[in-house]
Amino acid sequence: MVKICGRRAPFCAGALDWLPRPFCYYRHGNSGKVMATHRRCALLCTLLLALAAPIAATAQSMDPRYQPTVQEPDPGVDHTARDADLPPELRRTSVFYRSDYPPGTIIVNTADRFLFLIIGNNVALRYGIGVGRDGFQWGGIHKITRKAEWPDWTPPPEMITRQPYLPRFIAGGPSNPLGARALYIGATVYRIHGTNAPETIGQAVSSGCFRLVNDDIIDLYARVPVGTKVVVQHQ
Repeated sequence: MVKICGRRAPFCAGALDWLPRPFCYYRHGNSGKVMATHRRCALLCTLLLALAAPIAATAQSMDPRYQPTVQEPDPGVDHTARDADLPPELRRTSVFYRSDYPPGTIIVNTADRFLFLIIGNNVALRYGIGVGRDGFQWGGIHKITRKAEWPDWTPPPEMITRQPYLPRFIAGGPSNPLGARALYIGATVYRIHGTNAPETIGQAVSSGCFRLVNDDIIDLYARVPVGTKVVVQHQ
């Protein structure tokens, strides 16, 4: 916070702390001079904060703490044939799973990189997934609000800021990063979806979405309706 003309200016958020004190601090003796200085400070604060956002995003994208655990192929490249190389432990299977959630609930375990669909009687279907990389993982309870087959992909603005080289749009198809199906989670920007890069299953690669190989997302898509509860567990 910076006090301008005796008042706090929340838009500054400390951005002008480096300026000489007389630039931003005045008594109310000369109201015209005060208001002009106030406007100059406000304009400079806005400019500084606008410049700071892309710089911070670029720094985050270069920070090794936020790097994916495996390199992704470029968007638009079709690697779907590599799903044949998926390790057995990441393939869809029935498992013993004790849970208080009712049948039909989706539980995402980001630490173990598995998605579970509760079947009942201590049984769940387990799917290997790719999860968000460090700094982009999250937890919470939501519902599936929309379903789409072969969805188009439009990267959100915050992703474009971090990765300006990304295409602005890719039509649905085998080379689309969302793969064959998408389940949209609540009012968030996150989805459970397929992938054009099955080699990323079991890895921490995304900006917060959860990906399955296309055969698995097609299977899951057919089993869950809109309104399905999604529990994202993140430690």
